[in-house]
Amino acid sequence: MKKFFSTKIKEIFDKVELVSNLARKKFIFSFVLGLIKSRKVQFCEVAEHLNDKAKKECNEVRIQDFFRQAKLNYEQVAMLLCLFLPRKGKVRLSIDRTEWDFGKCQVNILMVLASQGKIQVPLYWSLLDNKSGNSCTQDRIDVVDKCLRLLGKRIGLLVADREFIGHKWLKHLKESGIGFCVRMPRHHVMERLDGRLQKAEELAKSTALCLPDCLVDGVWGNVSLKRTADGDLLYLFGTMEAKHLGTVYRRRWTIEACFQAFKSRGFDLESTHLKDLEKLKKLMAMVSIAYGLCVSMGIYQDARVKKIKVKNHGYKANSFFRKGLDKVREMLKMKARKWHKTIEIFIRWINRQIHHYQNTQILVG
Repeated sequence: MKKFFSTKIKEIFDKVELVSNLARKKFIFSFVLGLIKSRKVQFCEVAEHLNDKAKKECNEVRIQDFFRQAKLNYEQVAMLLCLFLPRKGKVRLSIDRTEWDFGKCQVNILMVLASQGKIQVPLYWSLLDNKSGNSCTQDRIDVVDKCLRLLGKRIGLLVADREFIGHKWLKHLKESGIGFCVRMPRHHVMERLDGRLQKAEELAKSTALCLPDCLVDGVWGNVSLKRTADGDLLYLFGTMEAKHLGTVYRRRWTIEACFQAFKSRGFDLESTHLKDLEKLKKLMAMVSIAYGLCVSMGIYQDARVKKIKVKNHGYKANSFFRKGLDKVREMLKMKARKWHKTIEIFIRWINRQIHHYQNTQILVG
C-alpha cells in the first residue's frame, strides 16, 4: 500500500518543476511524506521516515544537503499549491503574520493564503528580518503582486487584520482590482461625502452601523461598525457593501487555522532549529505542500467516503486538515488493496486540476 500510494503521489510532483534536478525532485516528494508520517519538521524526525533502506544518519545528511544547496522555484511551488484549489470560481486571499522565538533568533513570517470553498492553501510567504516587527507596505505589495501574476482575475477579495492598513497599501489593492475587507484600528478617522470627520468610537457607542462612501486612510470605501461581546470595537473597511463586511471578515479565521496546522496541531513548525532565513523558506514550502495534500484528502474523505461528525455545538469533530492527515498516515501504513480505488480516484481528481491549469497556461517558467 505504501509503495502504491507513494508512486501515485510522485506522479503529481513530476508534472511541476519545483527543482531542475530529478534527484532533488524525488527528495522533495520523500520529504513531504516524511513530514506527514512524523508530524515533525525536525530533520532527525523526518530522517526516520525518508528512506527505509538507508541509515537514519545518511537520511539526515541528505536533508541537510538539500536545505543547504538546492534552489527551489517558488513560483512553481505556488503553482503546485494552486492545483489543490477548484478549477473555477473566485479565490479569496487572507494575509497575516506568524512569529516565534528560538533562543535569540526571531522568526517572523508574512503569508498569503488562498481559499476557495472548503479548501485553503498557502501561496506565498516572506521571511521578514525585522526583529518581529510588522510587515512594511512593500512586503505586502510584493506577495500580493505574485498572487496577481499567478491567479489574475480569479482573485475575488482580500481579508486582513488591523496590521494591514495604510494609504499606499489600500490604494494598491483598489487599483489592482482586488476587493478588500480590512479591520481598522479604532482611532482611524473617517471622512463622509459631505466633508464631516467622524470617529468610529463615537459613532458605535451601542448599535451597529453600516456607513457607505467613507474616506479612510485616503481611500474611498464602506464602513461597518459593531461592538463585540467583550465591548471591543469591530471597525471594518472595505470595497463591498457595508452590510456584508462582517460576514466576509469572519472568513479570516482560515489563515489562523492554517497557522495552527503548521504548528502545534499539525507539523510542530515552531520546534525547528533552523535560523537561516532561506532554509526556513524552503521548509515552509515543504510544510505548505504537505498541508495542501492533507486538506485535499480530508475534503475528499468528507465528500465521498464518510462525513466528519458534527458535535452538539455545531462544529465538526475534526478539521479537514486533521481528517486528511490521519487518513494519509493510515494509508501509508496499510497494505490492503481495498484502499487502491480510493487513492486512484483522489489522484485522478488532482490530475484533472493539473490538466486544467496547464491548458489555461497558468504554469510559470
